[in-house]
This record gives sequence, C-alpha cells and structure tokens, in this order.
Amino acid sequence: MTLPAREPDSVSTIDLLARARAGDASALDVLFARYGPELGRFAHGRLPRWARDLADTPDLVQETLLQTFKQIDRFEWRGEGALRAYMRQAVMNRVRDELRRKHRRPACEPLAEDAADAMPSPLDVVIGLDAIERFEAALARMSDGDRELIVARFELEQSYAEIAQATGRGTPNAARMAVVRALVRLTDEMGDGDPVP
Repeated sequence: MTLPAREPDSVSTIDLLARARAGDASALDVLFARYGPELGRFAHGRLPRWARDLADTPDLVQETLLQTFKQIDRFEWRGEGALRAYMRQAVMNRVRDELRRKHRRPACEPLAEDAADAMPSPLDVVIGLDAIERFEAALARMSDGDRELIVARFELEQSYAEIAQATGRGTPNAARMAVVRALVRLTDEMGDGDPVP
C-alpha cells in the first residue's frame, strides 16, 4: 500500500502508523521525516560530550527511531501527541543507556606514539619456544647433579642456602658457585653461548 498523492504533512499520524503496521515502507519514511528533526532538536545536548563515542546525537536519534519503528505494532494510540511522547521517552532511555554504558567502561586515553607493547612479538614467541626446546634438550643431556642445581635455582626458584642444604654443600656461596658452573655447562650444551634467563 502506498501513500496517496497528497502532501505527507496532511496524512495523520494514526494513518501513517496503520500503514506502517501493514508493512508500508513509505509510511515509515514519512514518520522518519516528520519526527526525526524534532527528536534531534529534543536530544541535542542531552547526551554529554564526554559520553559520546564515534556516534553523535543524530546517530542516537536515528537508532532510536529504527528500534521504535521496528516495534511499532506494540505502540498503543492514545491521541495525537502520544507517538511524540513515546519517541521522546525512547530517546531519553537510549541516552540513559549510553550514560550507563560509559560509566561501566573506562575512559579511552590516546596511546603515546612511543608506547611499547608489553606482549611479545610473534617472532619473540617463536624464538622463545625455540630457546625452551633447546634448554629442555640440553638439560636432558646434563649430569643428574648439574640438572638438579639448574632446576632448583631457575625452575623452583630456591635460594642458594636452600640449594646448599638440599645438595650437601657447606655454604650458600659454595652452592652459588656450583650453580654458576652448571649454568656454564648448560650454555655450552645449548650451543649458542648465550646464558639462559
């Protein structure tokens, strides 16, 4: 069903609503044209600048109208001003939703040009995996005593005093020297000359 050839302003809102409910897209277009600018003026300034993202007030109004007209069959006609009041309330609800959403999400701050990423790069991940594999293979080839020292210090994070007690070395300094010698052998075993972290 299409609108008659008369001026859209002369068609009553109730007629437009009836046609929109029947699926007449041109009736929805007229409702958009009729209420969009008015709702834009109503919404202007109601959404604070700090709460706006990329969307601004016209976008908010357009989204509200789209959602309202999608559910137009739920609207109950109660007089000529009823649709206007209904849509104003829908805009206010949308503004409140935006404000609540902004309060839940932390404020965005611009990223400095020289900011470094805390995450390792894909290359670092691959190099790290390779180093771990080489470490594990070299550790497996070492003597039980050296392996025990490396694991105790670097994987179990034991102090030199704890290592001295567990391995029967007299002092923490003796344990530290034993760990250093085991670490040199591990580095040689890995074959690249770089110390293990």
